[in-house]
Amino acid sequence: MADEIEQEAQVEVEEVLEESEEQVDEIAEEAAEDVASDDVISEEELDRIADTAIAALEDILKYFNLGEVTIDEYEGDEGELILDITGDDLAVLIGRHGKTLDALQFLISSITSRQIGYRYPVVVDVEGYKNRQREKLESLAHSAAKRALSQGRSIKLRPMTPYERRIIHMALRDNDQVDTGSQGEGAARHVVITPID
Repeated sequence: MADEIEQEAQVEVEEVLEESEEQVDEIAEEAAEDVASDDVISEEELDRIADTAIAALEDILKYFNLGEVTIDEYEGDEGELILDITGDDLAVLIGRHGKTLDALQFLISSITSRQIGYRYPVVVDVEGYKNRQREKLESLAHSAAKRALSQGRSIKLRPMTPYERRIIHMALRDNDQVDTGSQGEGAARHVVITPID
């Protein structure tokens, strides 16, 4: 019975992600713009954002019947709020290729944005999964940039989620030898790395 409930919850979360791919793109891009702006958020306001996001996450996690979990909060390198969930047997929260985790992040970001009245980047992670993925994506970005320069042509990466594309863009933003851009629509949207002449 518990397995059926978990599977139903996972399917529902994945459906929300699939139906909302364009909204995910918009939220990720607007959040990146919000962080890029020079607005400074006070500690008090950051605490309010964290409290709102954690409360929403705890409410959703109740439906997964995970037992005892801990949610650690910290600020990321790009000014985002990171909520890292730790506990036993949390694979159901990650899902296949991180799809469930992406959907969970989308839900938490949407709820938090609606409740605080503006968008602030919130990253939901499970036992450092996204951090490990981030390191892999940054490595991919740098190797693709080297390949673009050595071959003298644009390199098209595989389709990625808005969050993954943002990592690629951020990893190469200080590289003045290449330019990055996103192309395609919906689930086929991907990053293109182009050498600058």
